Amino acid sequence: MRSGFSSSAFFGRGGERSWLVASACVALLVLAPFVSLGLIAAQGSGDLWPHILAYVLPQALRDTAILLAGVGVVVVTLGVGLAWLVTAYEFPGRRAFDWALLLPLATPTYIVAYAYLDLMHPIGPVQTGLRALLGLTDPRALWFPDVRTMTGCVLLLGFVLYPYVYLSTRAMFLMQAGSLLEAARTLGASRTRVFFRVALPLARPAIAVGASLALMEALNDIGASEFLGVKTLSVSIYATWINRSNLPGAAQIALAMLLVVVALILLERWARRRERYVSQAQRARRAAPLRLKGWRAGLAIALVSAPILVGFLLPAGHVASEAWKRVRFAGVSPQIWQEVLNTILVAGAATLVAATLGFLVAASARLSRAPVGGALLRAASLGYAAPGTVVAIGLMTPLFLLDNLIADGLEAAFGLSVGLLISGSGAALVYAYAVRFLTISAGGVESGLAKLSPSLDHAARALGQTAGGAMRRVHLPLIRPALGGAALLVFVDCMKELPATLLLRPLNFETLATHLYGEAARGTYEDGSVAATFIVLVGLIPVVMLARLSRRRALAWDKGAGDGEAMARDLLLPESAAAVSASAPPAQRGGA
Repeated sequence: MRSGFSSSAFFGRGGERSWLVASACVALLVLAPFVSLGLIAAQGSGDLWPHILAYVLPQALRDTAILLAGVGVVVVTLGVGLAWLVTAYEFPGRRAFDWALLLPLATPTYIVAYAYLDLMHPIGPVQTGLRALLGLTDPRALWFPDVRTMTGCVLLLGFVLYPYVYLSTRAMFLMQAGSLLEAARTLGASRTRVFFRVALPLARPAIAVGASLALMEALNDIGASEFLGVKTLSVSIYATWINRSNLPGAAQIALAMLLVVVALILLERWARRRERYVSQAQRARRAAPLRLKGWRAGLAIALVSAPILVGFLLPAGHVASEAWKRVRFAGVSPQIWQEVLNTILVAGAATLVAATLGFLVAASARLSRAPVGGALLRAASLGYAAPGTVVAIGLMTPLFLLDNLIADGLEAAFGLSVGLLISGSGAALVYAYAVRFLTISAGGVESGLAKLSPSLDHAARALGQTAGGAMRRVHLPLIRPALGGAALLVFVDCMKELPATLLLRPLNFETLATHLYGEAARGTYEDGSVAATFIVLVGLIPVVMLARLSRRRALAWDKGAGDGEAMARDLLLPESAAAVSASAPPAQRGGA
């Protein structure tokens, strides 16, 4: 009698198992920081937890909760409203605004905060210009709202992170069938009521995904929150480890922060627990946008221009202006070129590692077609949900253990004393970056493989190819564009990453992000403007990619060359088309 459980069905067959073993090793590398986080936290003295619970966590949790609630309201309001405006209405310049609304993604939150602190300073250009206009000479004669407040932090982060909600919600609005919206209009519903009763409920899953991503980015932030006077959990972790040299205390705060991340993920899942996606056998017709004229068109242009101005043009323009002044006055410092080299080397190495490991875990899930393959892929993708401070704290124990193992082996074999080879070098940063952004490369490969017909696998195996041979000779050449695009996104994210870099960088090792942070900490924003300009220019690369992808998917949908599921998969997650396919629930397909 045959058993109901088949090991080959669960673990794969033959050569596929070697891919699964390698994938399991990758998953363990990703999970190691989370396991060690608890071990580090347990090393604290008995009176450490009461102190943290009494004096550290209350303010950190309160500020974090207020910040997340405020940012959530801002990004949902801006993202949903702008997405509906550019999809439901036609006005001059709409096509240009369609992609320009993504521009704030090019500017990291800490650069926006530094720029506005300089712009809104009492002797900065904004207040100086207003005083000159009003004929005032005393800086204290003009009251001006302070940026260094919780309200300022919420607004600045919201105007930078709203594209997460905008892009995913816009994709869902484009996918909605025009017949549904027109049926509501024929029943006497106004456009406002159609939006709230039909379009908005259908877009709730996309809104939940985009909002949760924006909130996790806000939670990961250190630079903007610290310089705007908001003591979040991330700031508390950094201060406890670096300023107080208390690693167990930082680990205990990181555990609390990890619980907040889990709560956000569960909240996002709960928000779309009853939602299902159904794609019809026939392509649905999109609703025709309503053409606006006169003052209504002007109002629409003003509404879509304001977020671009606040979230990108003002901070990026100020940074570029200060960089130009700095270069004209003193040229480009040789230190900047060294930091550019450091940034490129570390980000490039991390990209190579993440792309290789991401291909490995996604390919093993494709080849095995067993439940364990998909489980390992999800486990290897957990690092993307963890803030950089949490990953950095969790990496300390694995890195020290590995350093001690290497040092003991070299001393026993050759009598060499090498010290800390990994923890004291850029290898720690490469490991942290790979853990954080492995989801992007793995999701990119998975998204590319999902578009390949299973018949290719069968044909390759019928011609005598092994599982690995089929993947190398057939699949890899076909998914090379997807892998290359994911690698580019990983590289850009590594260049912009600040929290993990601050905590794990070697001594006397500066990247563009840490250089800018150091100049801002000293109050010399103009000295960091050149580094900030480099970061913004590099950050424009994924924005251009997303704009092209968005336009191509929209045209394909209009012409019937694509389907709604493909658009949702490729556009639902702005940072990477990949990670959506790794995190979104499977679609329920209808029709043929």
